Amino acid sequence: MLLLCITGLPLIFHDEIDDLLHSQVKPTEAPAGTPPADLDHLLANALARAPGKVPHFLIWDRDEPGAMWVSVGPTIDADPTNNLLIRMDTHTGAYLDSPDVTGRFTYIMLKLHTDMFAGLSGKLFLGLMGILFCVAIISGIVVYAPSMRKQRFGAYRAQRTRVVRWLDVHNLAGILLVAWTLVVGFTGVINTWADLVLKMWQFGQLAEMTAQYKDRPVPSKLTSLNGAVEVARHAVPGMTPSFVAFPGTLFSSKSHYAVFLHGDTPLTSRLLKPALIDAETGTLTDSRDMPWYVSTLYVSQPLHFGDYGGMPLKIVWALLDILTIFIPVTGVYLWIRRRRAGVSQERAIANAASIDNP
Repeated sequence: MLLLCITGLPLIFHDEIDDLLHSQVKPTEAPAGTPPADLDHLLANALARAPGKVPHFLIWDRDEPGAMWVSVGPTIDADPTNNLLIRMDTHTGAYLDSPDVTGRFTYIMLKLHTDMFAGLSGKLFLGLMGILFCVAIISGIVVYAPSMRKQRFGAYRAQRTRVVRWLDVHNLAGILLVAWTLVVGFTGVINTWADLVLKMWQFGQLAEMTAQYKDRPVPSKLTSLNGAVEVARHAVPGMTPSFVAFPGTLFSSKSHYAVFLHGDTPLTSRLLKPALIDAETGTLTDSRDMPWYVSTLYVSQPLHFGDYGGMPLKIVWALLDILTIFIPVTGVYLWIRRRRAGVSQERAIANAASIDNP
């Protein structure tokens, strides 16, 4: 938990840290209402920078509307986590840069925080730690009232011994932060299940949406990407494209573009709705709301990092994170002191017994 608290702190400000430590080419400042570049032209420019690679995803940058990302790999079924990311100008379709994010400080912190560089097994292990953390918080609530029965709420006994003072700090931090730690702990557990949740969606709803096309061969020539996105826009009015998954990738079938769109309110901007576009004919074949378990995952991610209320909420999240560090630190100290006291007591009993029975 100490590892998660420490690595989670810089992740709250990951955008600001990246801007400070890494320079990047700025997109063209276009006047309001300027139409975006043709996506087929933009994609061709991106692929010209990565010969021999194929596109997996086209991603609109949430934090910088003037830029978007093209994720490319050596083959369509290659692991997308190793893809090359190409940053493009949304309005001109021109190449901006291809940053290697794997060496960044924030990327290392993110990997330590999410899976400790151990993949799915690391995520599940951290998920188990999150569950135990929530159990510890709930058990702390249960024992707090009886343990403080003779003290006022939040008492700090400054004149008592060091171990009593540390106990008071531990109890005070725990009871004051109980709501926040439960929210962050529970959403963190949900986030560790992301891979499993997406697999459930892939073999569940996505399989249902593409069942009639499962025996269809891969199209020899794909229809217009720009046209597919426009079809999705008209099919789901009031929503904005978030990313496009190309045929054959994890989020699509082998014969569809999957255009994922989001709403424009603080909540619906985190919820995605897929529209499947036939990659050969360019027609819409299906569009459904995501199942509840996927929506729960998407809502929990920004809630976990405080990434939905701007800088004021990030500062609040950071302060609460720093205060939360006191809980495992003081808890470990008290646990060690209790073990030492127990060992000392056992030795005293043993010594007394040896004197009585020489």
